[in-house]
Amino acid sequence: MENQEKVNYIYGMHPVMEALNAGKRIEKVFLKSGLEGETFRELLTMLQERDVPFQFVPVQRLDRVTKGRHQGIIAQLPSVEYSSLEEAVDYATNNGGLILLLDGVSDVRNFGAIARSAECAGFKAIILPAKGGASITPDSIKTSAGALLRINVCKVPNLKTAIYFLKEREYQIVSASEKGKSSIYDIDFKLPTAVIMGDEHNGVSEGALKLSDSVAAIPMAGGIGSLNVSVASAIVMYEAVRQRR
Repeated sequence: MENQEKVNYIYGMHPVMEALNAGKRIEKVFLKSGLEGETFRELLTMLQERDVPFQFVPVQRLDRVTKGRHQGIIAQLPSVEYSSLEEAVDYATNNGGLILLLDGVSDVRNFGAIARSAECAGFKAIILPAKGGASITPDSIKTSAGALLRINVCKVPNLKTAIYFLKEREYQIVSASEKGKSSIYDIDFKLPTAVIMGDEHNGVSEGALKLSDSVAAIPMAGGIGSLNVSVASAIVMYEAVRQRR
């Protein structure tokens, strides 16, 4: 295998199968020698049906890439694919009109967990700033359970550019923040909506808050008063699911 600094990998049975089901191009798959089991046989059938090259290798070669977290499989991708802002918004507009913007979320595992919830909740695009935002990496794909291979991810020079564009497309901009005087339950998520989530330490930036149509808080009953950003994102997104059902 090539140096992992120069090649994009995904690993784990489920993420690789999700990539195949999503039609992602895979250059080659490396499998642990002696791998067995029903899921492995299903995967092998998928590789053969799609003519994806695969090779059995000693487990030590896989460990060098992922430090033992590979479940016996690593797939090599040609490159990380990001969508343009226009195509991401167009697709979302034609498929429910729900978009997520991440302001300052840089941890790849939080990013992966958020993407997993977003895909399950029917959000069709995730928009991040090119500088300071998380990236699609093997760890984020693994944490997302393959959701990052199914949802459009867009990187923009800055979030203000995306917000202005979304306003032109008649999206309401909703920032989730403890500074909000209203509740997320007061927002009409049946409208085309772009939700902005900030990182756990700084929250949504002042610039994004000023451009938002609504700033809404998640009601808190406990004493801690804060949530992990991936949990908070799921709560907000599933309020949209509840209203739309």
